[in-house]
Amino acid sequence: MTTGRGGTMPQTDTDDRREIAPARLPETYAHCAELVREQDQDRYIAGLYAPEDRRAALYALYAFSLEIARVRALVSEPLPGEVRLQWWRDVLEGQAGGETQGHPVAAALLDTVKRYRLPVAPLTALIDARIFDLYDDPMPSLRDLEGYAGETASAVIRLACIILAGGRDPGGATACGHAGVAYALTGLMRAFPWHAAEGQVYLPADILARNGVTRDDIVRGRGGPGVLYTLKELREIARGHLKKLTSLSESIPSGLKPAFLPVALVEPYLKRMEVGGYDPYRTIITLPAWRRQWVLWRASRSR
Repeated sequence: MTTGRGGTMPQTDTDDRREIAPARLPETYAHCAELVREQDQDRYIAGLYAPEDRRAALYALYAFSLEIARVRALVSEPLPGEVRLQWWRDVLEGQAGGETQGHPVAAALLDTVKRYRLPVAPLTALIDARIFDLYDDPMPSLRDLEGYAGETASAVIRLACIILAGGRDPGGATACGHAGVAYALTGLMRAFPWHAAEGQVYLPADILARNGVTRDDIVRGRGGPGVLYTLKELREIARGHLKKLTSLSESIPSGLKPAFLPVALVEPYLKRMEVGGYDPYRTIITLPAWRRQWVLWRASRSR
């Protein structure tokens, strides 16, 4: 388990931020920005459209999300993964003690939580949702999948909105919900080749059953047309959430747009899955860097 040394978790506001990382706080934020740039380019580019004084906090939030999402890849068994996730809960709840300063993402996240008065409950709920990633259990139902997406991607968008609003609640929770579900479903479909190879199945068991597919079929690479039908159904569900988000767009303050920008890539990614010859086990769904940048730029200039 990655831990650090020295320092204590802050208990108050500005003075405690100095205690978290006296001269190293800019360093920790720079580490977060670099981590996001390397591993989540869509959110990194979207963050560049945020006001300069908000970017560091956004990248700290996104880096935390990345750290939690990659726990499974860092462990060989679920138990050590649960220990890592518990450490992050302890960090957020003030129980990690001096271990915090040695972890740049943890230090930057705690400073962001204090600076922007972020609620801790959605962050710990995100951690709890990611326990599912550690095991090879199938996703039971569409409702469970949407709940998972809500506690992960939707929560990140919601917290990003609070950062962009300077620490106040800007509203728009329903829009964040639909945006996050659309974004998460698309991301999980894009990650299908890697998940199937690792024995992970995020496609809902109720939809799979309706299409005559089991978890074992998927992990053995023999899902056949049933997998394609299931993915097609999930694409339409993602588009349904996009449609609901569009209907709410007038209620979203323009200052919150950077939090929603990555969702502009959902439809282009979905369309790539509908090109002839698409094989969910082998086709890598991506876009050239220039096109992603263009889509995000265009979205930044539209409502």
